[in-house]
Amino acid sequence: MPIKIPKDLPAAHILEQERVFVMDADRAYTQDIRPLKILILNLMPNKSVTETQFLRLLGNSPLQIEVDFIYTESYVPSHTSKEYLTEFYGTFAEVRHKMYDGFIITGAPVEQFEYEEVAYWEEVCEIMEWSRTHCWSTFHVCWGGFAGLYYHYGIPFHRIDKKVFGVYSHHRCVETEKLLRGFDDEFFVPHSRHIELHRKDILKVPGLIILAESDDEAGVYIVANLEKRQFFITGHAEYDPLTLKAEYDRDMAAGMTNVGVPVNYYPDNDPTKYPIVRWRSVANLLFANWLNYYVYQETPYELDGMFKYQDGI
Repeated sequence: MPIKIPKDLPAAHILEQERVFVMDADRAYTQDIRPLKILILNLMPNKSVTETQFLRLLGNSPLQIEVDFIYTESYVPSHTSKEYLTEFYGTFAEVRHKMYDGFIITGAPVEQFEYEEVAYWEEVCEIMEWSRTHCWSTFHVCWGGFAGLYYHYGIPFHRIDKKVFGVYSHHRCVETEKLLRGFDDEFFVPHSRHIELHRKDILKVPGLIILAESDDEAGVYIVANLEKRQFFITGHAEYDPLTLKAEYDRDMAAGMTNVGVPVNYYPDNDPTKYPIVRWRSVANLLFANWLNYYVYQETPYELDGMFKYQDGI
């Protein structure tokens, strides 16, 4: 089944060229099924690139999915026009009365700030609190993952001298976890960040479990509260083949000295060569498993009464 997105969204044309099945609203309404409703809080500056990355993975599913995008009112991005936001995005105020099967918070380029210094921090906190009673399962990605762990559980980030940058080897910490079903014993995921989590901070919190990590400097990769269906992810499985290249070229042009050539990315570690994609299957499995096992198979048919089925949230 396809994802349902606005007909003129730039991502729609890219995904159609890639043979990802997309559907506009008129056609979706003719299908007598309830689509999964997914909300995405897109905090990245280049909205259209991030939209395409996530929609590509959400569309790799037999389920019909309806996606809403929101942005922060407290900080309007300078890299995306007001007209674009008006046409394709809503605000939290416009969706706060709704219920969603799934919620995704993206990364954001604000690692240099303490959480409370981020211009839209209070609004993001309000949205994360709202998600506890209006979204069946949440996916917090990169800065969104760090922010979610801090807000919900008080887990701090730790700054590091050299950027974690490249494609790192990981392993599962829980063999039978549904989110990681089908993963190889060793799998690769891109990372791009100047902060990290410490295992000891996570293990102190009841209810949290580390699902996957790297033995290299990438460290903790996926943390979850399975009971509350919350997932906190430090890497970027959704990245395109050339996303790390674009970041590397940008950092070199800016004269950054604490960023090396992305690890396990270029053949022979040579930036003049075309990168090797090692994470495509992982990305598709990760999002397909989340949609299937933690959204579709568990969410009630009537979303308005979803939280009467559970206690303790």
